[in-house]
Amino acid sequence: SAVALLVLTAALASGVALALLPRAPVNRFCTAPNNRTGFLCDDRVTCVPASWVCDRVSNCRNREDEQEQLCGDLPHSLPGYLVFHCSNPRSWVYADQRCNGMNDCGDCSDETGSLAACPPCGWEWWSCSPVHYEFCSCIPRRLCRDGIQHCLGWSDEFIC
Repeated sequence: SAVALLVLTAALASGVALALLPRAPVNRFCTAPNNRTGFLCDDRVTCVPASWVCDRVSNCRNREDEQEQLCGDLPHSLPGYLVFHCSNPRSWVYADQRCNGMNDCGDCSDETGSLAACPPCGWEWWSCSPVHYEFCSCIPRRLCRDGIQHCLGWSDEFIC
């Protein structure tokens, strides 16, 4: 009985010691649909697009995409891979908004800036100097020949 008590005490001590060891941080980086930067939920299967994190809508089963420690001091509380810093030091966007064709930073630094490193316009886009502020250097081809000037030289209406 003394041996059993000694074994039980040793097992309990090791369990407490293991519980007190710092755990390695969980890598939550994943690739969401359309090759967008994402946040991996606790189920290790669900990948939430970066811009869905801290949007006050829980997309993970355990609400880990809306937890206070993650969302408490945006963008500082977010892991770096979820954030893109615009050329204006006070502005930021979620990483999946970089190179999406839209002027999310307000100065196009998320689309044309050297830090953005975006590929050239894809086949669904027309390259030009747009007039509309929501776009930067490409407009969606669906806006070509729609009777509205989107490009400075009207190329979206005559060439595209």
